[in-house]
Amino acid sequence: MTYASTGQRSAESRVSPIFLALAGTFVASGFALATGWGNDRFGIFLFVVAGWMVSLCLHEYAHARTALAGGDITVGTKGYLTLNPLKYGHVVLSFVLPVIFVIMGGIGLPGGAVYIERDRISGRLKHSLISAAGPLVNVVFGVVTLVVVSQGWFDNPDVPAAIGDTLYSVSPLPAALAFLGYLQVTAAILNLLPVPGLDGYGIIEPWLSYKTRRAIAPYAPYGMMLLFLLVWQSEARVWLQQGTAWVFDLFGVRHGYVSLGYDMFTFWV
Repeated sequence: MTYASTGQRSAESRVSPIFLALAGTFVASGFALATGWGNDRFGIFLFVVAGWMVSLCLHEYAHARTALAGGDITVGTKGYLTLNPLKYGHVVLSFVLPVIFVIMGGIGLPGGAVYIERDRISGRLKHSLISAAGPLVNVVFGVVTLVVVSQGWFDNPDVPAAIGDTLYSVSPLPAALAFLGYLQVTAAILNLLPVPGLDGYGIIEPWLSYKTRRAIAPYAPYGMMLLFLLVWQSEARVWLQQGTAWVFDLFGVRHGYVSLGYDMFTFWV
């Protein structure tokens, strides 16, 4: 009985081959960019999409792992601990739409969903920590990428970025990292907003009255789409860009790195 239980727990936390493939693509495309092998623009596209998908998987894994520590033992049987993107909510809403948002507007909108059985978890603080765990992954991911770029670890004058016949003084990998960092920062900022359906609201929800939570609950499924429309069409996009620029200034990363990264990312233009 003990052996079977141990084997089951091991299977529930075994890393998915799909995630390993995404991580492998991320590392391989990064190596290609660093060495100047292959097409830079397509390489940046692969690097950013794979890196973004990896961060989404880690985001949802953090929710699940924190929920497990809080008392929801069902997250393992649901496959949330395997980092398999196909296990996190609806594939289209969880991963396809966030990637489309990146392609359309260069904005890191949150995606994915793990269904936590909240009745198994006691204590408002635990519920808030579960919601906060996901955005924390984006914060850490963003900080790492910005530090790497600001320190110039992958700047290589022998491997300049190029768009058509135009050569730049920046190497393609730092540009790709800067754009990926931009996505992480925007995702963290947006996801921490107290909008129903997003983690920012999940952090404060346990501290609201039952009546307030009941009144807001019907609007939760539309929170992400409403947020996208606001950012896409209104002054909110300018505020988001200004907030992200402030973070980049804080780390000493030039904004031109992001613009170049996005221009190379859209290789079909």
